[in-house]
Amino acid sequence: MMVMACGSTVVGAGSASADRAQSSLDWRRVATPADRARLRGWRTAWVDALAQVDRQEVARDRVLFDPDRSLVDPLPPAGAYRCRTYKLGARAGIGPTFTISGWFACRIGASDEGDDERVVSLVKLDGSQRPVGTVFADTDARAIFLGTMELGDETRPLRYGRDANRDMAGLIERIAAKRWRVVLPYPKFESLLDVVELVPAT
Repeated sequence: MMVMACGSTVVGAGSASADRAQSSLDWRRVATPADRARLRGWRTAWVDALAQVDRQEVARDRVLFDPDRSLVDPLPPAGAYRCRTYKLGARAGIGPTFTISGWFACRIGASDEGDDERVVSLVKLDGSQRPVGTVFADTDARAIFLGTMELGDETRPLRYGRDANRDMAGLIERIAAKRWRVVLPYPKFESLLDVVELVPAT
């Protein structure tokens, strides 16, 4: 099952019980073959991206850029978040190897789908490029994000799997008490690795 949620419709709460219900949804049955391959190569993407980045940039936030930093209970609780994207590495060596976006509004939500299932969503609410998708429980220390990129003045996202250039696949990890990241290996454009930092809005 794949449920895409627009920013105006995300509601609910993330909890341990939601995590257990979410585990009945297997991301492997939803992910495209290309995205399963991207997720399998997450560590290689980290290593290749970090090899291009100035060490001083990484040293400014060692926790965020440590590929092995992953604490238990990876799903962020439902609510409002601030998010920003770090782009690491450059495809074919063209372009900047380290960029940081400004802060944007994001939301984690959950909706009951019946049969004791709860679908958790992650949505970026503003900006010209807005990831929208579903979060799947995976392990005690990692969740999986599958989604699509909503662009410009679009009011509804494409369904995941419809346009490979819009599809997004990443790992969600908790790296501190109230700090999470979404790691997107081999995004379609520009970078080798995108890291989206998530912190509560208040």
